[in-house]
Amino acid sequence: MNIESFMTAFPKAKYHQNEPLKYYAYTKVGGPADLLVFPQSAAELQQMIVKANELNIPYTALGNSSNIIIQDGGMAGIVFMLTDMKTITATADHQLIADAGARIIDVSRKAREEAWTGLEFACGIPGSVGGAAYMNAGAYGGEISEVLTSVLVLTPKGQLETRTNDQMKFSYRHSMLQENSEIVVSATFQLTPGDQQEISERMADLTHRRESKQPLELPSCGSVFKRPAGHYTGQLVQSSHLQGYTVGGAQVSKKHAGFIVNIDHATAQDYLDVIHHVQEVVYKDHGVHLETEVRIIGREKAKE
Repeated sequence: MNIESFMTAFPKAKYHQNEPLKYYAYTKVGGPADLLVFPQSAAELQQMIVKANELNIPYTALGNSSNIIIQDGGMAGIVFMLTDMKTITATADHQLIADAGARIIDVSRKAREEAWTGLEFACGIPGSVGGAAYMNAGAYGGEISEVLTSVLVLTPKGQLETRTNDQMKFSYRHSMLQENSEIVVSATFQLTPGDQQEISERMADLTHRRESKQPLELPSCGSVFKRPAGHYTGQLVQSSHLQGYTVGGAQVSKKHAGFIVNIDHATAQDYLDVIHHVQEVVYKDHGVHLETEVRIIGREKAKE
């Protein structure tokens, strides 16, 4: 792989070789990236993707890495970590334009600061703007698709293009980005003038509800499973007596059955083993297949 040639082309870039990705993921698991790069701008990212294509180096873009499990074998090629691209700009027509690496929590706070309503539901979503657009993130009855008007993307060929809300083909925890390998560079959100006090109170209420019900004190990958039609995931897992089920250092949370938490130096395989067991038992008990919401990426660790 032409990693050295890539680094030579960008001598001033911020990067690490063979860096364990567990240091950057909410799960605190994940093997090394061959090359972990932190682009500082859309222009630099575009140049890097063009060069990676020229050198036939595979690449992956990540943001806050909150709803993914990176496998123990790590990631081949280049991982572009977009967390340094985090500017949020307010426009005169009640729009927020946010870089892909900005936390969606911070975008919701910026909306509160401007007294614009529409993003209160996102005040507890830990992911980045890029990840939120990628999976149409949602919480407490709201979804990103309801306020996102467009995204600026980099195509696999390294071209900057705009995708409208309609072109994103949003559905429950889905967008077309999951099929076409385009990378979000920034997103534009259309909001509405509101009462700042009411916005603050709504966000405070949602934050309290989240903190009281979710195991935020431990590393996790967020909501593991999509909500199956006609059911609540947590109730299914609870009624199958799976809360507290543990493999290695990964455990079905005793606080919220929809979460799997890292209680003691878990590996990605521990997480996956718990997920598969929960799926099997819930299907056996209830005839419901739990589909993962969490994104599983990377290489399995070679067996010793």
